[in-house]
Amino acid sequence: MNETLIEIIGYTGSGLVILSLLQRSILRLRTIGFVASTTFLVYSIAIQAYPIAVVNVVAASIHAYYLRQLVRRKSEVFTILRMRPESRYLQYFLDFYKEDIATRYQPDFVYEPAPNTLAVFLLRDMVPAGLLVAKVHGDSSFEILLDYVIPQYRDFKLANWLYSDESGIWDEANCRCAWTRVTTPEQEEYFTKVGFQPDRTPEVPERYSFILREGGS
Repeated sequence: MNETLIEIIGYTGSGLVILSLLQRSILRLRTIGFVASTTFLVYSIAIQAYPIAVVNVVAASIHAYYLRQLVRRKSEVFTILRMRPESRYLQYFLDFYKEDIATRYQPDFVYEPAPNTLAVFLLRDMVPAGLLVAKVHGDSSFEILLDYVIPQYRDFKLANWLYSDESGIWDEANCRCAWTRVTTPEQEEYFTKVGFQPDRTPEVPERYSFILREGGS
C-alpha cells in the first residue's frame, strides 16, 4: 500500500471521528463511529501500529454491539399522550427545544393554545420522544403545526408509527387527511420520506398532504 493511500485512509478516519461527535442521533453516532473505527483499524495495520489496531478492534466491536441492540429492539412500545393545550409541561418542552425547532423544523412555529388545538406527546418506551401539535379543521383535515422529535430518537421509527394505522391518533381526531406547510428543505425531506406529497392550493402554496384513509367519517 503506497504512502499517499495510507494518508488518505488516516485522514478519512479522523474526519469520520469528528463527524460522529457531531451527531445527535445515537443510531447515526454508532454507525459513523463503527465506520471510523474500522477505517482506523485498516490505517493502523498499514503503518504497523498494532496497539492502535487493538484499540480500534475493541472500539469497532463496541459500536457493532450497540448498533445491533438498536436495530433489533423490536419490543419498543410506542404510544400517545394527549395534553391539555394550556399544559405547563407542554410549554416547558417547547421552550427547552425552541432553538432546535426554529432552526430544523418549523421556523415560523408559534404555539398558541386554542380549543381546536391537538397537542400530543409521542412516547417511546414511556419517554416523551416527540411532540405533535395540530389544528383540527371542520373539513376532516388535520393541519400539522409541529411534528418534532428530540435529537436522540431521530431514526424515523416514531414517524413510521405515527403515520400508520397503529397510532390511532387519526381516528381519535376523526380525520382522513393530514397536511402541513413545508417551507424548508429539511421539512420537505422529512415529510416526503413519511409519505406526504405536494398538494398546493392558491391559499396554501407550500401545502403537502398525506391521505390517512380513503373515504372519511
